[in-house]
Amino acid sequence: MAMVGILFTCNKKTSGDQQNHPATILVAAAASLEYAFKEELIPLFQKEYPWITVEGIYDSSGRLQIQIEQGLQADVFMSAATRQMDALVGKGLIDVDSVYPLLENELVLIKPIGITTTVSGFQNANQANTIALGDPLSVPVGQYAQEVFNNLGNWEAVSAIASFGTNVTEVLNWVAEGSADAGVVYATDAAISKKVEIIAKAPTGSLKTKVIYPVGMVSASSHSIEAKLFIDFLCSEKALSVFTNYGFSPNK
Repeated sequence: MAMVGILFTCNKKTSGDQQNHPATILVAAAASLEYAFKEELIPLFQKEYPWITVEGIYDSSGRLQIQIEQGLQADVFMSAATRQMDALVGKGLIDVDSVYPLLENELVLIKPIGITTTVSGFQNANQANTIALGDPLSVPVGQYAQEVFNNLGNWEAVSAIASFGTNVTEVLNWVAEGSADAGVVYATDAAISKKVEIIAKAPTGSLKTKVIYPVGMVSASSHSIEAKLFIDFLCSEKALSVFTNYGFSPNK
């Protein structure tokens, strides 16, 4: 998952006084960001910039990519992998100068609390009765999981017992509800649920690249100044502290 050349400098202050020009921006963000955005980050941003209203749409990065390609009037896109961001940059739909690889996450194998299983890690995940995975065709967490299992040599066995979700939240919910006795999600998703526990992290070396969350401005945004202000805010120490509390790590 190559990353586009980064030209944007995170935390670069955007000039312009917008207090006399109320605006609403739409942020299209990976499902795994929903809690952090809705519960803390958007309220904090709107407190700092009260003339800007932020609305969010949350889904798998692949589905959001398709929606932007089809004309979704979003202003900011934050994906759970670089693949979707790169694809949109390549089509001229994301301003390449605005893209910044902001966060890092981890891939984990989980199970419902209270359920006994012989699964002890990714290497023997095929021993589960049913495993919940993101759909590798459009969901980054599923693409990462497929890469791990391919590298471990058990993808065929795992995929044979898999239920494929449309985004990571759906995968998490299936495991939390006991519809699947194992699943692969991000560490941040496992941290927000009291109904699941982590069995193991993805083995060292099983992923070629880190799980990176890039953020960028949609080229067709009619509120570019406000969109850049929001991206600047996400790069701030205040916002990064919130992300850290939700289990993310600043990308270094």
